Amino acid sequence: MSMPITTSASADVARENAVFRKVVRRIVPFLVLCYVVSYLDRVNVGFAKLQMADDLGFSEAAYGLGAGLFFIGYFLFEVPSNLMLQRVGARTWIARIMISWGLVSGAFMFVHNEAMFYVLRFLLGAAEAGFYPGVILYCTYWFPSHRRARVIALFMSAIPVAGIFGNPLSGWIMDRFQGVNGWEGWQWMFLLEAIPALLIGVATLFYLDNSVRAAKWLTDEEKVVVERAIAEDAAHQTVHGRVWDAFREPKVWLMCLIYFCFVMGQYALTFWMPTFIESTGIEGNLAIGLLSAVPFLAALVTMNLLGRSADKRRERRWHLVVPSLMGAVGFSLAAGWAGSTALSLAALSIAAAGVLTCAPLFWSLPTAFLGGTAAAVGLAAINSVGNLAGFVSPYMIGALKDATGSTSLPMYVLALSLVVGAAAVLTTDKHVVNR
Repeated sequence: MSMPITTSASADVARENAVFRKVVRRIVPFLVLCYVVSYLDRVNVGFAKLQMADDLGFSEAAYGLGAGLFFIGYFLFEVPSNLMLQRVGARTWIARIMISWGLVSGAFMFVHNEAMFYVLRFLLGAAEAGFYPGVILYCTYWFPSHRRARVIALFMSAIPVAGIFGNPLSGWIMDRFQGVNGWEGWQWMFLLEAIPALLIGVATLFYLDNSVRAAKWLTDEEKVVVERAIAEDAAHQTVHGRVWDAFREPKVWLMCLIYFCFVMGQYALTFWMPTFIESTGIEGNLAIGLLSAVPFLAALVTMNLLGRSADKRRERRWHLVVPSLMGAVGFSLAAGWAGSTALSLAALSIAAAGVLTCAPLFWSLPTAFLGGTAAAVGLAAINSVGNLAGFVSPYMIGALKDATGSTSLPMYVLALSLVVGAAAVLTTDKHVVNR
């Protein structure tokens, strides 16, 4: 009698795997495209700095402050944005977010002083607030926790993809369009790279579905498979009935600390990578862009390998600790090898592979225990508090670089932050998160 039961169980697993492969093919590539555009518009200011800072007379600290002000707007508007997404639906709200940030991003071409730079960076953060945690929340509607690390790793592949293709593209636009129509290359870059956000924002209204039940591309049987898997997974979560209950959950604040430490390293790379590469003696925007793509390529491979491994083994903690320590080692080596382009690039590749892998694997922790209405608030709160590091990190680097004339001290600070994050991960309960 055991054979039929085993065969039936194997058939059910195969059927479920096939259904979720279909869901991945339908949803994830489009979300990756959205995030590539999002991340490019968020961090292309790092490339603009190569020309804009000199053209407008910005100091390193002024640039760092402006780059970081994005995250103040992001912090203030992220929780309300995620609540609106839950109320009006992902399709409408994600489309709104993309169209509004596209308009603000294009307006950067008109920046002519520090005050305008600061205001637009703040508005860009306010416009984009809710996109990332909204997508994380949206993924919980479609995937149980034991499938989510791989999916989020695929989604967050957009970060290295944006670096791999966006950095050379930004450098090429700035060189190719310099002086065209009397505009600087950085002005053309902001204009041209804002257009995809507007187009994809409109496409979102026609492509995304708000729920499994509304998906016409799934059969009724396939919908039952997905909904049953989600329901079984939800049985293990702490369900908060009231919106603000999430803030009373100590584990939420631990997640904020961990994510803050990881984001410190993430945005150091995305905002300052072109400057790090240029400081080794490389000249030419296109050359800087091509070399800046190398660390992101290393990150793309690493994050997807570890994402698959974490889901296969259903182990979360050490799959976070190892890459965070890799990032710490990479930053420390980059500080000591600043005089060599080849060695610096190798060190930054180690740092990028570690730091950028932490982000997708991290979200397996809070989504393993948060559920109910307040999950929208909890995930947004973790992301918004953690992303305050996006304000602290670039400003800290700029201020220390102005003070010391070197990027070495900031690198060591970033390494320490990642070590603290790794230690905090090990305080989590493996029986809760390893699912």
